Amino acid sequence: MATEIHIHHGPLVIGAGLAGLSVALNTAPHATLVLAPVALGVACSSAWAQGGIAAALSPEDSPKDHETDTINAGAGIVDELAAKTLTEMGPGTVHKLNAMGAPFDHKADGSFVLNREAAHGLARVARVGGDLAGKAILEAVVNTALAAPHIEIWEPAFALGLIKSDDQTVIGAVVDYGGRRIEVYAPVVIMASGGSGGLFAVTTNPANLRGEGMAMAALAGAVIADPEFVQFHPTALKFGLDPAPLATEALRGEGATLIDKTGHRFVFDDHPDGELAPRDIVARAVHKADLNGGAFLDARAAIGDHFPAEFPTVFASCMAQGLDPRVQPMPVAPAAHYHMGGIRTDIDGRTSLKNLFAVGECASTGVHGANRLASNSLLEAAAFGERIGIAATTDLHTAAFAPDSDAAIRPLLPPVLAPADLQALRDKMSHQAGVVRNEAGLTALLGLVDTLDLRYPGALALVNARLIATCALHRRESRGSHYRSDYPQTDVEGKRTYITWAEVQNRAGETTECSSQDCLTS
Repeated sequence: MATEIHIHHGPLVIGAGLAGLSVALNTAPHATLVLAPVALGVACSSAWAQGGIAAALSPEDSPKDHETDTINAGAGIVDELAAKTLTEMGPGTVHKLNAMGAPFDHKADGSFVLNREAAHGLARVARVGGDLAGKAILEAVVNTALAAPHIEIWEPAFALGLIKSDDQTVIGAVVDYGGRRIEVYAPVVIMASGGSGGLFAVTTNPANLRGEGMAMAALAGAVIADPEFVQFHPTALKFGLDPAPLATEALRGEGATLIDKTGHRFVFDDHPDGELAPRDIVARAVHKADLNGGAFLDARAAIGDHFPAEFPTVFASCMAQGLDPRVQPMPVAPAAHYHMGGIRTDIDGRTSLKNLFAVGECASTGVHGANRLASNSLLEAAAFGERIGIAATTDLHTAAFAPDSDAAIRPLLPPVLAPADLQALRDKMSHQAGVVRNEAGLTALLGLVDTLDLRYPGALALVNARLIATCALHRRESRGSHYRSDYPQTDVEGKRTYITWAEVQNRAGETTECSSQDCLTS
């Protein structure tokens, strides 16, 4: 396939979910090119988020209280500056989205309707139509972006790899735009490509999202942070669908209970907060119950006849499978939901590579630690998207951008796994790198990755699987979303993981302690 060259004298944003579009809306007046792999607002995690957006919006709340809950949920490795920055931006971000046209639910006095979700000290999750937050918020942002004269959107278009001028400097990306292969050169590149839930057989995320942005950055030499920390949502509806429909945490905030086949509220066996315990604890409790006869979310008493109006998305999902949640408990199981790990950034989105920024789920600022606080994800995408759009263009001198395409370092174009091999990988990821992990399972997973890598060297899905599995193998403790049945204790001192692709390759299968501060932490 012939490759075209396109010189773009402004920011290149890879991804068109809430994070990517929030970046683009804050790069004016610089001409900004956004790559949308699918139709805007479709098959991105932002659009599928149900619960809402967390922020200190009530008189009895404060950004400091929100920060404290964020740090406590993150199990000892939250970056406190990132948490402080995010929660202080929270109220302003929600008000800006509201002014943009996001139809948040309001009380008669004009204040926001707020739900309480797990590990929050009080109700602070602004909602839209009960469980329509992500779709409605993203729709408002999409409409604003489409009307912005400085934004150009290529659709469908997705990046295949990053182009560099030297080992440390990114100058663009190889892009597939409607089947055309184009080398897009840009003075600044912002990765906003989403998470990695599609690497797992059971996920609430669009199955096409397999962490490609993290893999491209890793292959380009960027430092990756905390890839072992994958959050599993406790209450995916267990209907055998791919992806699994989500039963929002707001249901439990409104009083829905988790019961086993005998009607026992089993989460209280593990935590005094029961259904509103941190997500990792609830996920493991649901996983155990699911293996022992089934886990069910019971909203009959708490929601009952109000279900269609209060939670229309969940209600429609259930009714489509012949289950009426007004009168029947819903079968649930944990599902891969959010990746706390990603491309290491500071609070302005800067990565370890010059001119490369990252934002949203593909990035790791450390704000979520080992266990993301519920409904902080939409807030991060919008708030840090605004912050990074400004930071990425503060010192941008587009007139001086003159890339030497002849001398450019181009990426090897990644092969794509055949459907059967991709499914085998997804199954293995769910079984061996899921809610409960151990050395034998992670070693077996890496063995499959080795085998597939012989046929598909450099495949982005395999890069991500290796990053997650290798770092999970080396973290010999249990912390937040990362639970090792062979190392159930939590180390006294929490440490983050920072690693490069070269270090992952050198350590594949090795389980000895790492002595370098620049590689794996234990």
